[in-house]
Amino acid sequence: MGARLLRRVPPPVRPHVQGDLQGVELHRQRQAQRLRPPPLAMEARRVRATPQTRPAPVLRASQEHQHWGVNGEVRKWRPAGADRGFTFLRYNLTLAYHRTNLLVRYGSWSASPNGGPLESLGYKQGHRIDVDIADQTWAEAPSFHDILIFNTGHWWWSSSKFDPIQSPMLFFEKGKPIIPPLLPPQGLDLTLKHMITFVNKAMRPNGLKFFSTQSPRHFEGGDWNEGGSCQRDQPLSSEEVKEFFSLDNNGTNIEVRLVNQHLMKALEQSTTFRVLNVTHMSEFRADAHPATTGGKKHDDCMHWCLPGPTDAWNDLLAASLAAIQ
Repeated sequence: MGARLLRRVPPPVRPHVQGDLQGVELHRQRQAQRLRPPPLAMEARRVRATPQTRPAPVLRASQEHQHWGVNGEVRKWRPAGADRGFTFLRYNLTLAYHRTNLLVRYGSWSASPNGGPLESLGYKQGHRIDVDIADQTWAEAPSFHDILIFNTGHWWWSSSKFDPIQSPMLFFEKGKPIIPPLLPPQGLDLTLKHMITFVNKAMRPNGLKFFSTQSPRHFEGGDWNEGGSCQRDQPLSSEEVKEFFSLDNNGTNIEVRLVNQHLMKALEQSTTFRVLNVTHMSEFRADAHPATTGGKKHDDCMHWCLPGPTDAWNDLLAASLAAIQ
């Protein structure tokens, strides 16, 4: 999960983003030109411009951007790094999703036979997380999209992805391991600090930046790999929400509020990001997960059914954009 990107542009112009990135870009072509479907396999390349002068995009063939038809109104088109994307021709708008698990670059790490700082502490293997290097799946997005929507969280608290003993998260900064090693919460803080700075510097002039708060899970009786389930068919009451998510209870689903604490702390240092608070409205919807629908081997109490709460998230985004106008 990671970032979600959206995009809107004043003349001339061009949201996942769960730890899940999703993006929307509005691009505008010369006023004298009629809107025409872009040719196959096109890349949108922009000439650098000042905030006062922004030229129309230059389109050229490239394997970096994949494009193929759906119908006369919509084209599938993926900006560089995007997992998927669609251009709505009538509105001259492109929506793209850039998947990123931790926002930053990460990969497997193994101890060197020549030793090193981590080896001297007894580490044999793990995951290297470079807190100051944006994941390549979205690194170009700030200079391409007009509206960005980011989110991250689930993977940072996932012991099944990053076992603290067998495959710990090992944080690097400026190419070197951080000593003493950080725990995941501190690694998240440092990552958010660097990525907020990166986006602020790389963002297109007049671009809009949103950070979506964490999407809640609703496991009962244990986590997903511990027999947890979500079989409710009615939303939770206010009292039940308190029981599910209270940090004092240290329950299965407290991840959502823990992540939000770190996120809000990081965003206090940046006045350029707007917050899409989808958390509390979604905490009530224990009835809106797929569970075992579709033949799943265990209850899926993290993703959402459609239609469902994510439609309300879109309404929230639309209202936020309208208020900015």
